[in-house]
Amino acid sequence: MKKVMMGNHALSYGAMLGRAQVIAAYPITPQTQVVELLSEMCADKTLDATFIKVESEHSAMAASIGASLAGARTFTATSAQGLALMHELLHWASGGRNPVVMGDINRSMAPGWSIWSDQNDSLSQRDTGWIQFYCANNQEVLDTVIQAFKVSEKLFIPSMVILDAFTLSHTYEVVDIPEQKKVDEFLPPFRPEIKLTPDDPHAFGGLTSPEHYFELRYKLQKDMEKVEALIEETGKEYEKMFGRYMGLAEEYRCDDADLIFITSGTMGSTAKVAVDELRKEGVKAGNLRMKVFRPFPFETVRNIAKKAKKIAVVDRNISYGHHGMFFQEVKSAVFGQNDGIPIFGFITGLGGRDITPSTFREIAQYAQERDEPEENIVWIGVKR
Repeated sequence: MKKVMMGNHALSYGAMLGRAQVIAAYPITPQTQVVELLSEMCADKTLDATFIKVESEHSAMAASIGASLAGARTFTATSAQGLALMHELLHWASGGRNPVVMGDINRSMAPGWSIWSDQNDSLSQRDTGWIQFYCANNQEVLDTVIQAFKVSEKLFIPSMVILDAFTLSHTYEVVDIPEQKKVDEFLPPFRPEIKLTPDDPHAFGGLTSPEHYFELRYKLQKDMEKVEALIEETGKEYEKMFGRYMGLAEEYRCDDADLIFITSGTMGSTAKVAVDELRKEGVKAGNLRMKVFRPFPFETVRNIAKKAKKIAVVDRNISYGHHGMFFQEVKSAVFGQNDGIPIFGFITGLGGRDITPSTFREIAQYAQERDEPEENIVWIGVKR
C-alpha cells in the first residue's frame, strides 16, 4: 500500500510494522507527531503495544531501558534538548546492551532557542555507543526503523534513526508501506535469552570493578565493529524482500568524478541535483551520501577517496574548537591511505538555514579554484 505521509509518521509506521511492544512517549517539537500517531495506533489497537506517558525525555529513555531489559521490543523518539536530557541514559542503554530503537529529529541546540534543523544534537551523542542512521527521504525512514530493530537485536546495541527537522519530519511524500506479513517474516519477534523476569532472576547494570569493566567495553566495541557488515547483509535481505536497499552509503556519479561531495541527510538529495547541474557545465562532480555515521564506514570513504581529485565534506554541524564532525571522520579515514588528496571542510545550514543547489555550486567553485584548503573551516552562507 502506498500512502502520502510526513517523515515523522514514517517513523511511527516503522515502529508499528516492526511490532514495537513498548512506546515511551514525551512530546517535543519537531518530534511530537511521531508519538502522537503511535498513541492513536495503540488506542485503536492497530498496534498491540504498551504506551507509556512519561514526564520527561530522561524518563522516556529510562522506561525504554526497563522495557528492553524485560524482553520487549522498544521504541521512543525525541529531538534536541530532549536528546541532551537523555545523555546519561544513552550510556546505560548501550552499556547495558539494550537494543532500543529511537527516532531523533535533528533540531538545533539552544540557545538561541530554535526548533529548526542541524545535526549537533545527534552528533553530540556520537560516543555513547549507539548506532546512528541518517535518512534522506520518508521511505528510507520507514525502512530504516524496521532494519534497525533487526540489526540492534542481533548484536544488542541500540540505534538512532535520524532525520532533518521540517525538511523531512514535516514534509509529505509517497511512502510504500510493506505488508505486515512480509515484515513479520523479515523481522521475527524479539526473544532475548536473558531478561528481567522473576522466573529466572538476574542482576543488570550493577557495580563493576576494574577486574571486569574493561572487558565489557571491549566487547561492546568488538560487536560495534560487526555492525557494518550486518547492515549490508540486512540491507540485501530487505532488498530481496521489498526491493529497496539501505546499506552504509549512497554513491551518486562518483566513478569518474574529479570532485566528490560527502553529505548526509536531506542535503544529500539536494547535492544530487547540484551534481547533475554541474555535470551539464562540464564539472565532473559526484556525491557520497553517508547513511551511517556510527560505526563510521572507513572502507567506504577510503574507496571513494581513491576515485576523486578533491573531496568536499559538507557538514550541517560543528564541533566547537575543531571542525565539522563528518569532516573530522573523513580525514581520519583517509589519513595514511591517500594523504595526497585535498579534503575541504565546509559548514552550512546551521539553525535550519536553507541548503540549496546553489549552496553546492558555491562549494564546488571554492574547491575548484584552490589546490588546497586555505581555511580550516569554509563557511558557506554565513552573514558576516
